[in-house]
Amino acid sequence: GPSHSIPWRLTQQQATADRLAPDTPQMKYIVVTGGVVSGLGKGVTISSMGRMLQGCGLRVTSIKIDPYLNVDAGTMSPFEHGETYVLNDGGETDLDLGNYERFLSISLTSDHNITTGKVYRKVIGKERRGDYLGKTVQVVPHITNEIQDWIEEVASVPVDDNGERHWDAEAADGTFMTASDRNADIRVADVCLIEVGGTVGDIESSVFLEALRQFQFRVGPENFCLTFVSLVPVMGEEQKT
Repeated sequence: GPSHSIPWRLTQQQATADRLAPDTPQMKYIVVTGGVVSGLGKGVTISSMGRMLQGCGLRVTSIKIDPYLNVDAGTMSPFEHGETYVLNDGGETDLDLGNYERFLSISLTSDHNITTGKVYRKVIGKERRGDYLGKTVQVVPHITNEIQDWIEEVASVPVDDNGERHWDAEAADGTFMTASDRNADIRVADVCLIEVGGTVGDIESSVFLEALRQFQFRVGPENFCLTFVSLVPVMGEEQKT
């Protein structure tokens, strides 16, 4: 099998060509956010939604956004964050990705877990290389665009639990196959489920929420659905939000 050093990513041009191919339906995105407190079951909610979509004959993929500044969960105390879930490519991630894999019978990569640390590391790396051509690098648009590009890129990675990846879809001449060339076993998902960790009131979540607000206009409102999970406590004899 391929080693993990082989990049699975399509080039931006190839990814765009795939999305615009006449036989490629537009990806649908479902975002789940939470309010009041963390730990309400957003991961189980998104996994259950994915299972229902699979029951309708759709292919699904999932992305977990963790707004903390850590690059991944590997260095975090399990007493503070819970157990670490290790993916097939060695990525150390939040346990929610384990829920996704088990519920949906998919195989995710470490890039399916987006953290503030990863995003800022990537943007700062681009700035040091001069990729921004001397521009002032700002949260908007550079960080928010990076988040949107990351989501769109990772959403196109086939995740069916048969080990297939873009590196297996390489043609004999070394170029990546287009969507029309790929067989059904490595077809990209129809729906991408995105969970935003923590609560919408967290300061560190704000950049991701702004990126997703912009993202609905990039992909079109007909391809974007926002779901909110909240605590509804019973105060006295009535429910309060």
